[in-house]
Amino acid sequence: MADDAHARFDATMRRYRYRILNRRIPSPLLSGRVWHLGQNLNVAAMHEAAQLLVGKHDFTSFRATHCQASSPIRTIDQINITEHNDEIHIAVSARSFLHHQVRNITGSLVLIGQGKWTNADLANALEQRQRSAAGQTAPAEGLYLTEVIYPYLTPASTG
Repeated sequence: MADDAHARFDATMRRYRYRILNRRIPSPLLSGRVWHLGQNLNVAAMHEAAQLLVGKHDFTSFRATHCQASSPIRTIDQINITEHNDEIHIAVSARSFLHHQVRNITGSLVLIGQGKWTNADLANALEQRQRSAAGQTAPAEGLYLTEVIYPYLTPASTG
């Protein structure tokens, strides 16, 4: 690895996972590790709507109001929403993210899952380019950075 390698700026892909515990009773074992939502969410609707966010977009509506990134343009490579027993996992992959972007996307997708928003509402939030147009910021518990890929590291050289 080069002496000038930079952990933040050299990454070519990052993957985050957001975990939602989707059952009536919270789990004391998962407290502080997942976002507990007691109302059943429509995972298929959430996944379908999330595909509107894949690609290169201006994500101003989905960044923190105090975000210091010079540009709100980001490219989301993939969003998958899957069920794992009582949990819903939102996996988002991109080269880079804005401050609170995954949490703000999650808050908006939960509105879809609750039936409070439609795909058109999500598309409108993206188009508005105002933080107030998107859903709430999901809590920090539940968000995990699960993978970072660097061009100079191969699976054989990471161990």
